[in-house]
Parts: sequence; C-alpha cells; structure tokens
Amino acid sequence: MNIIPLFCEIDDFLQVYEKQIAQRQLPIPDQPKKRGRPRKLHTSEVMTLLVAFHQSRYQTFKDYYTKQVCENLRWAFPHLVSYNRFVELMFTAFVPLCAYLSTRLGDCSGISFIDSTPIRVCHNRRIHNHRVFDGIADRSKTTLGWFYGFKLHLIINERGELLSVWFTTANTDDRRPVCQMTQYLFGKLYGDKGYISKKLRETLETQGVSLITKVRKNMKTEPLSVSDALMLKKRMLIETVIGQLKQQTELEHSRHRSVANFQVNLVCALIAYTHQPKKPSLDMRTLLK
Repeated sequence: MNIIPLFCEIDDFLQVYEKQIAQRQLPIPDQPKKRGRPRKLHTSEVMTLLVAFHQSRYQTFKDYYTKQVCENLRWAFPHLVSYNRFVELMFTAFVPLCAYLSTRLGDCSGISFIDSTPIRVCHNRRIHNHRVFDGIADRSKTTLGWFYGFKLHLIINERGELLSVWFTTANTDDRRPVCQMTQYLFGKLYGDKGYISKKLRETLETQGVSLITKVRKNMKTEPLSVSDALMLKKRMLIETVIGQLKQQTELEHSRHRSVANFQVNLVCALIAYTHQPKKPSLDMRTLLK
C-alpha cells in the first residue's frame, strides 16, 4: 500500500481519537511546564511507519528504518529521529494502535470461522536461556510439536476479514476465550475439534451463536445440514489467513528485546493484514448453487 493514503487514514483516525480522549479526561490543574524539547515525530507518523514495515519485504525493523525510511522517505517524514529514539517512541503508540485495529475489523455476516496459531518467541533449544519473556511465555504443543511463546486466536468472516482477535499464553485452552471473542457476533461459528465442548456450545447458544465442529472418532456423529457440512470443509480459509499473516508480515520472529515492542509488533502486523487489498475469501454465490 502507498504510504501516503496509509498516513492520511491513520492521521484522520488519530485526530478523532485524541478529541474523544480529551473529552473524557478529567480537568487537570495548572502544572509547571515540562523541561526538554517537544517531540518532533507525531504519533500518527510513528504508527504509519510501524504498519508500513509489515507491508515491506524487510525482515527487521532496524533495516527498514535505517535503509528505507531514512534514505528514501525523508520527503514524507522530514523530522525523523534516530533509530534508538524511535524504538523508545514505539510503545507510546500502542494504545492508539489497538484502537485503530478495532476500527479495521470487518462486519459479521452470520458465517464465521475460528482458529488459533502459535506465536513462537524463541527456538526450543534456547528456552532455558531466554530472558525477554521469562515468567510470561509458556510451553505448549501443537500438531507440529512443542513450542515456547503465546497463542493468537482469530475469528474471521467468509471474506477473510478479521472479526475478533485475542491473545493468550501458549498453554491456554483454545475454548477459554471464545465467549469473550463472540460477544458481538451472531449466526454460525465453525471451528476444528479443539473447540468441542457441550458447555461452550450451550453458552454460545444463549449469545445467539451456533458452534459447529467436526467430531472425534470415538464420538457419535451429529446430523449436519448440507450447508454446515460444506462450511466445515471450507474452514481451511482461516488457516490460509493465518498463513498469509505469518508469511507476508513479521508477525512471528525471535528477535524481540522487550515485551512492550512485541505487543506493538503483533498489533501492527494485524493492521497491515487488514489493509491488504485482496484477502482470501469464499465465493458464496458459487457454493450455495
């Protein structure tokens, strides 16, 4: 995506966001002026560069900032700061980035898909020496083996748009955050066998959501309509979305040096995906024929 329309959209959002935050804040008595120079790089510029990094082909933000931004984008950002100073400014944009991501979510159409994916923070051989996420990350196991890190839970619609996002430690049961993630959804939610739960299904029914999953080999098969059986086969759509997130953005890597910037990187990767012009999707008109 061109960096100019990206900046314009983020800057327009930030103006509305800052106005709403100012209206909700309590009045602060007169305080002495802060010492030091005011920051030159605006929050909207910081947010734009963080999102644009995930749309580039650079694997590290340092290379992107020093080689691409400082050399080729000074015409757009005349008040650039040093790389070390920019790293300090990253977390100041975390809350606005989360708010901006919420505005980029799609609309529920009654057909949704849910899945989770591991977010590894280091190689398994370095778990005992890892310090950045010590006491925060956990171990867990997937079909591909053990990993150390976190889990990203996603719900998408049939157009490949993000509907809900949740972030947990690696050893969290996939079914635990489902109720919170589906608060504003309706219709049918398709998941894999990891979401099988009678209690969860009954709870979601009270929220207006029907959870539909495949059954295990030792379970009695349940009657499914033709459309539900077809949608279960098309559940691979969310796996395609997760694959694009990991291949086309730097969603997962082992170079994090702080928990705060790890969170910023995760949110920016999701925002970059929402700006993707062509997302994996299902042609419902063809499927329903």
